[in-house]
Amino acid sequence: MSVSTRISRRRVLGAATAGAALLGAPGIVRAQGAALKIGVLLPRSGFFAQAGQSMHRGAVVAPRVLADMGLRVELVHIDTESNADIARTQAERAINEGVQCLVGAFDSGHTLAIAQVAEQRQVPLVVNIAAAPPITEQGLRYLVRNFQTGPQLVTNGLRLIGETIQATRVNPQTAVFLHANDTFGQAQRNAMDAIFPRVAPPFRLLESIAYDPRAQDLSVEVTRIRALRPDLVLVVTRASDAVKLVRDMVRQRFEPMGIVSPGSPGMYDEEFYQALGPLADFHISNLPWANPRSPMTQALERAFAAAHPNNRFAADCFNAGFTFEAILIAADAFKRAGTGTGPQLMAAIRATDIAEHVMIGGPIRFDEKGQNPNIGSAAVQNRNRTPTVVLPEGSATMPPVLPMPGWQGRA
Repeated sequence: MSVSTRISRRRVLGAATAGAALLGAPGIVRAQGAALKIGVLLPRSGFFAQAGQSMHRGAVVAPRVLADMGLRVELVHIDTESNADIARTQAERAINEGVQCLVGAFDSGHTLAIAQVAEQRQVPLVVNIAAAPPITEQGLRYLVRNFQTGPQLVTNGLRLIGETIQATRVNPQTAVFLHANDTFGQAQRNAMDAIFPRVAPPFRLLESIAYDPRAQDLSVEVTRIRALRPDLVLVVTRASDAVKLVRDMVRQRFEPMGIVSPGSPGMYDEEFYQALGPLADFHISNLPWANPRSPMTQALERAFAAAHPNNRFAADCFNAGFTFEAILIAADAFKRAGTGTGPQLMAAIRATDIAEHVMIGGPIRFDEKGQNPNIGSAAVQNRNRTPTVVLPEGSATMPPVLPMPGWQGRA
């Protein structure tokens, strides 16, 4: 099924004419007349608050955009406080208070905690962002994920690094991989260990270094990296620790050819730009991204600009886009199922086929594990403190720059 971004007058009149026929299908009438009650669990405070607030902004505008598509939702906004235990108890509470579907939850550990509750209570969970492979490897029946797994992120990220090297005609010889030691970071490390030899980028990986994202600085890690003198620094970070990384590189006057993420948040967040100013430019994040040519992306951006005039959709579109799509998936399934009852709604979610959507990639569909295999990636480089698609060429608005300019010469 393809979800259209607008409803024509003819379709509205046709629906009215068909009203009598629907009297024989009370379940469908209920779904069309009622709204699906969705609990949106996001880390709006605590350690992951920056990303959580960004996702929340996408959720806030979702009902308006979906209403224009004939889809009705009632959102219950829930703060997980960046804590897995709170995420679990809040999911329980939301279900007890009548929520029919859950969306969330950014951090893989939080998502797994919520997934156990959803499975026990037979309430669908649509994962907006969370990459750890176990999420869709445990045979959970009440979960789907509209996001890439860690291995998919790394595979696509390494491929795009190779394309960036070709496009810029540089010749890096070595790289170091720096990653957080949390659930997501360790999953990315495991993926890198398995995938790097198979993809075989045109440089050697000298070492993988883990760090604690709650540390006050990354001076020790930067000292280790600097001693290895890599051409590229590959990173899996969040915004706050990406800021620490760049600041310590500047202090130690370490200037690699480029800082590139093979698939993680952080370097495109407003927090990163605001903290670093011009030092935030030219870093590259290879990850799924909103398709600027999609009519649904454009509709979401208009609604976002009206609701959040002090925030930039360009910086929020990753978090906001995937959160919107998770709500879209649930709303589309509710309309088709004709009910918000768990088993029937989950069956409709599993049968999702949405051709027109926000993020780069093919139709939103789920395999037998509940994973969407059709999500694409882009190389997004910070230019003038704005995340800018530089690859693939069909979606790019600027060419990539590598090597990046030195720290001292930036205005």
